[in-house]
Amino acid sequence: MNRYGSAVIFSLLIVAAAGGETFRTIVAGKLTVSSDAPEGSTLSLSYIDSALIALEGDRRFLRGIELEIRVPQPFLKYRGSLAASFYAPVKTIPAEGVADLTLERIGFAILPNKLQAIFLLPVKKQHGLKASPYVSIPTSVIPPASFPALFRLMPVIKGLPEEIETFHFQLHAKPILTEEGALRIVLKYPEKLKDKPLTVLMDDTVVSDPTKELLLGTGEHVLSIVSDFYRNENRRFLVERAKSMELVIELQDPTPVVSVEAPENAKVFFNGSVIADPRKPFNVDPGEHEVRFVIGDYAVVKPISVRKGRTYKIALSIDVAIDESE
Repeated sequence: MNRYGSAVIFSLLIVAAAGGETFRTIVAGKLTVSSDAPEGSTLSLSYIDSALIALEGDRRFLRGIELEIRVPQPFLKYRGSLAASFYAPVKTIPAEGVADLTLERIGFAILPNKLQAIFLLPVKKQHGLKASPYVSIPTSVIPPASFPALFRLMPVIKGLPEEIETFHFQLHAKPILTEEGALRIVLKYPEKLKDKPLTVLMDDTVVSDPTKELLLGTGEHVLSIVSDFYRNENRRFLVERAKSMELVIELQDPTPVVSVEAPENAKVFFNGSVIADPRKPFNVDPGEHEVRFVIGDYAVVKPISVRKGRTYKIALSIDVAIDESE
């Protein structure tokens, strides 16, 4: 008797065991599901083979797993002869080849009379997955900690012809992702102003703990920082599906800064004191101030109201008026 016939006998003689179901199967390999590989992967199975379904990488963005099994055209005449069974958890990973297993069955479905069958395996409670005439959900929620799981093809009738031994079924597994991404906020403080109070808002909603990573819907968001001790900051950014990003914000001293532009032969006075290098920005206190430009016998005086956390650029502009007449 060949490897197929032997396995058929054992697959039909299912024995109830404490805490699970005992059966013999052929483990064809492992399919790894990861949010970093949304295209998924494929494994070829015979009609008595099994496949391990494993999770890798960040699982926060995973709603479920889509298993698509494609059957060869000649199999359609044997409708109702094969089923898919699902088992979890698989605590002891079997090697490829014939394996005797005792596992808890968590789902079962007869293969439909179609060239393609799609099974959805939810992995979080609020998964939002829905069954349809083309898609079935054969299991309840399988927590990520319960993986790897086992997908198994098995005959459900006796006396299958030898032709079915030549069939190859393609099993494709891929992740079903949430419409979310992750953001980590990194705040860099001025050396002389560390750990002062501030408020972080995400889309106008206060973030209670900015040190924790945030899960956000995909698309554009606005981050705002408001403080009496740092300059207010606003950042627009895009969140990509199932991606993590880092937003670094260097907080600035809120002391107002003033810079001046004037001709080289001009003297600049700020609050009556001459500015030695007007082009070099300098700090000032919030409040009312006065700037005066002197070029020869010509002087211009301008009051300026300075606010905390702002930067000011003062430029002397000299216009030339030309009047033409006949």
